[in-house]
Amino acid sequence: MQDFKFYLGLGWEHIMSWDALDHLLFIAVLTALYLFKDWKQLLILVTAFTIGHSLTLALSVLDVIKVDSVWVEFLIPCTIFLTAIYNLFHTKFTIRSVRVNYLLALFFGLIHGLGFANIIRFSLAEGQSLATGLLGFNIGLELGQLVVVAILLIVSHIIVNIFKASRRDWVIFLSAAVFSLALKMALERIPA
Repeated sequence: MQDFKFYLGLGWEHIMSWDALDHLLFIAVLTALYLFKDWKQLLILVTAFTIGHSLTLALSVLDVIKVDSVWVEFLIPCTIFLTAIYNLFHTKFTIRSVRVNYLLALFFGLIHGLGFANIIRFSLAEGQSLATGLLGFNIGLELGQLVVVAILLIVSHIIVNIFKASRRDWVIFLSAAVFSLALKMALERIPA
């Protein structure tokens, strides 16, 4: 149980750290299209992202998949600015029109999982259960993501419902801000 708590804390700390800015930006751009009333769809979206990164995290830690970390660190901000571009051209906010977000979250989660692999690989001590480590880390990460999503939903509620900004303007503002930061990250991480 002690190992589980350690990895739960590690997952939580990873997503709540400024060192995880790229992952926080991805969560922000994924949630940009949603409001409080869409919380069920958003929960599915965040879970799809978690499933994607959990799968590649496990495969990478088990050495089934090996990708040079330089490429992973470059691809992560690319997933962010591609999602932001999608949001910038998104004009409808119906459940049907945002279904592609589930695929983006799942597919891009696969790439993000490769970025988490080294954290788990270096943290596992001799004799520790890989399953316990992965489960604890993923639950901690998911809990952290849900807190970030809740904060973003509160901010979007304030901007759209209290300050009366249009939903479309909020999506453009948040997506453009995330796009610019992610593009800068990608340009700084271009593999040599």
